[in-house]
Amino acid sequence: MNDYSITELESIAKKLRRHVITMISAAGSGHPGGSLSAADIVTALYFKVLRHNPADPHWSDRDRFVLSKGHAAPILYAALAESGYFPIEWLSRLRKTDSCLQGHTDSNMTPGVDASAGSLGQGLSIGIGMAIAAKLDGKSYHTFVLLGDGECDEGQVWEAALAGPNLKVDNLTAVVDYNKLQLDGFTKDIMNLEPFIEKWKSFKWNVIEIDGHNMAQIVETLLKARNNQDNPTVIIAHTIKGKGVSFMENNVDFHGRAPNKEETEQALKELA
Repeated sequence: MNDYSITELESIAKKLRRHVITMISAAGSGHPGGSLSAADIVTALYFKVLRHNPADPHWSDRDRFVLSKGHAAPILYAALAESGYFPIEWLSRLRKTDSCLQGHTDSNMTPGVDASAGSLGQGLSIGIGMAIAAKLDGKSYHTFVLLGDGECDEGQVWEAALAGPNLKVDNLTAVVDYNKLQLDGFTKDIMNLEPFIEKWKSFKWNVIEIDGHNMAQIVETLLKARNNQDNPTVIIAHTIKGKGVSFMENNVDFHGRAPNKEETEQALKELA
């Protein structure tokens, strides 16, 4: 685990947000809103909490990370590049035909990616499988899964949520990026998740609610979840879609639209 201070982690998160804007702008397509909302969570994981080794991406004792909301791949790619899994220059090749950085993560193509993504709702099931494998193999690694709130419309998420405590995978932590927006609008208007916390509690998860942009709170909670025993933990992280860029915040238009030249310049100025 790295010994970065909270202030240093906040600076890294801002840098990752700049990468997100730059690479999506260069690609001309992508998902900035959900990448920006998850930036603080991903920063805390890769630069403070996860046990991982960029020099050995397949290290058997590494912690696993599953980006279930796979369209937020840009924030993961930014973290992997800054961690040293591949050169920063690769980020400019996002979504190019011959690039290993595609619009959704691919574990067969990208160093440091533990799970492929595409169709939403599958990541928690994958993470539970990884957690079971750790127990069967006598390994101490922990598995973290990042879910989107709109993704929680998927039935498979709740099948996995039912399975986790029954299988006693206390070596698993799920984090929900609860930014309250999805592709077509506000989650409450499309498929209201509330009472969200009570649902997870009724499935016997250890539930922790946090501010998903408070770095100290994120780090403290992730470390606490890592040491939890008996049942798996789910962290409900309240976030803001497009966090850090004023005109993207809480703006559904930027769920899956790349900023134009002027918007890119403005966004980078705000993230300077």
